[in-house]
Amino acid sequence: MPRPLASCLLSLPLALAACGDSGPTIRVALDQEFSEPLLNRFGTELGIPVRQLHDTEASKTVGHVSAIRTEAEAPRCDVFWNNELANTVALAQQGLLAPYESPAAADIPARWKDPQGRWTAFAARARILIVNTELLPEKAEWPKGYRDLVDPKWKGRCAIAKPLTGTSLTHFTALHELLGEQALDELFDRMEQNDVEFLASNGATMKAVRDGRLAWAFTDTDDCNVAKLKGFPVACVYPDQAEGEIGTMLIPNSVGIVKDAPHPEDARKLVDKILARTTEAELAAADGAQIPLRSGVPGPSNPEILEVGEFREMAWDIERVAGKLAECSAHFAKRFKL
Repeated sequence: MPRPLASCLLSLPLALAACGDSGPTIRVALDQEFSEPLLNRFGTELGIPVRQLHDTEASKTVGHVSAIRTEAEAPRCDVFWNNELANTVALAQQGLLAPYESPAAADIPARWKDPQGRWTAFAARARILIVNTELLPEKAEWPKGYRDLVDPKWKGRCAIAKPLTGTSLTHFTALHELLGEQALDELFDRMEQNDVEFLASNGATMKAVRDGRLAWAFTDTDDCNVAKLKGFPVACVYPDQAEGEIGTMLIPNSVGIVKDAPHPEDARKLVDKILARTTEAELAAADGAQIPLRSGVPGPSNPEILEVGEFREMAWDIERVAGKLAECSAHFAKRFKL
């Protein structure tokens, strides 16, 4: 029996899907408040229904990746928009993403594109230190890098997110490769001895600092910017910037088409929209303050959110980190008794 018209009066991209029309499904790990309005508009502009699958702050990346793996024999999803890169690359390594070189991504630097076309990165965040400026009014006293986590000066006054999902997992997997497993485990031991708080997410670390419970923490630039826009006394520190130090990690969004996607043609159209210069500009202008990867795209209005080339970047091997995610995730889960 046909559905009554009233039951289809939803937002346009979902309305068509609710009425039985076929269209692409996208899994989205970027915060819903930033991604949903864009995807709604893309569906309207393309004239196709776009079904969006979002997830919680704590599990969104891992949940989406697990679902794509589970559905590999009979995919239900067409596109994966990840809020980080390594898990997307891991899916490509496992043969779960289809090649597609979007013309919209022609001016994205080659280092941020898969040579086989299975994924493309865009719109990044940096892994920074968020500082409470009421607790730490003197800039000279602010922490400067990851080694401050184990400085007795900061005992019980700082935090990281448990490196189990999202950008935190990518960050600490990269540190695992850069420092070595033994050195990283020793770093965790020393953090525990220094009463570093291990919280559930980057959002939780940001809130602990903005509310004055802790002096500083690792988080992402988007979380810091949102807190600042809401009037909290916070500042952003790009860590490890001195000569010879490891630099600040830049972690972009990424997008890929699922292998054997049910709607491949519509999936390619949607990816073209996501990778457009205008999309990167809109994500930079939004409260999430994403950092454009290509030159000529206006960056965030907050001068604390630096553009690519304005800070020392941490060097990390994307393919190697992606290949180590599962091993490090299991190691970190054991470490945190999860």
